[in-house]
Amino acid sequence: MIIHYKCPSCSNDMAFEPATGDLTCPSCKREENIEQYPENLMTTTFSEGEAKEYNCNNCGASLITTEDTAATHCSFCGAGVVIADRVSGSLAPAMVIPFTITQEQATQAFKKWCQNGLLTKKGFMTKERLKSITGMYVPFWMYDLNSKVEVHAEGTIIRTYSDSNYNYTETQFYDVFREIDLTYLKIPVDASEKMNDTLMDKLEPYLYDELKDFKTPYLAGYIAEKYNYTDDELLPRAKDKISDYIESYISSTTSEYHTVIYKDKEIDTRNVKSYYVLLPVWMITQDYENAEYTFAMNGQTGKVVGKPPLSKFKIAAWFSGITVGTMLVLKTISYAMGGGFW
Repeated sequence: MIIHYKCPSCSNDMAFEPATGDLTCPSCKREENIEQYPENLMTTTFSEGEAKEYNCNNCGASLITTEDTAATHCSFCGAGVVIADRVSGSLAPAMVIPFTITQEQATQAFKKWCQNGLLTKKGFMTKERLKSITGMYVPFWMYDLNSKVEVHAEGTIIRTYSDSNYNYTETQFYDVFREIDLTYLKIPVDASEKMNDTLMDKLEPYLYDELKDFKTPYLAGYIAEKYNYTDDELLPRAKDKISDYIESYISSTTSEYHTVIYKDKEIDTRNVKSYYVLLPVWMITQDYENAEYTFAMNGQTGKVVGKPPLSKFKIAAWFSGITVGTMLVLKTISYAMGGGFW
């Protein structure tokens, strides 16, 4: 089943607008609160089984999707559609963080992140190079984890002192035992096999206090995918994401010792709760010198990750300019303080 959200005034398709948090009609600019949108204005089309082809209600064109697609656009008329059977039942997300950054804002933020081309290779930031910018809800599993930790170690405290004849070093040895209970909330792990895990991890953190109960209108006008991996399958990745924090906390509990040798360390991490969420990501693609560069932007905070092609010449010139500028500032300060120019 695919869903269109129709405008009550002109019957055009509405889409979620990050700036207002409402459904907005691109034709007459009418806005509708998601919580109050009348269900009788939703139009639906049913398809059999796991078919990958749907028909657009607006223009009748075929929508060819992968079996993972949960929301998409019609390539012919641009209508945003939600494939309801892929966001319902066991595939229904529990929560969603809606987009708060518009496509125009995302484009400007990306240019700013690239210093408007000041450090990138010539021609990379031209408008023609921007192949696509796509708003996508990426599926994540979010975990609440609890870790029970027991540590046995040998710690030392070293004291040095001297008298008129000798220097002394005194080493005291201690049996160290620590019993620790740690809880980590909302640990996100992306559940899409198409997304680069490293890229998705670097988009964190999101502002999780802005999580909302999932409603399909949030997807209107964007692309979304259902998860490819279950929470059980991704639990090892979630545990791995907190492992460094656990080790750091253990170390902080023995900071009074000069040296610590661990004899036994038992860490039992269990999943207290896991839930399926959709998080907003702008995917940006640039073509340059027969290569494709992909960047991701956090659709809530604007954080950008990726590797643009940098110009060594521009970087050298930029640092040279900073160095010269810094020297001029220091000389001016020196002169103002009566020291004159060096």
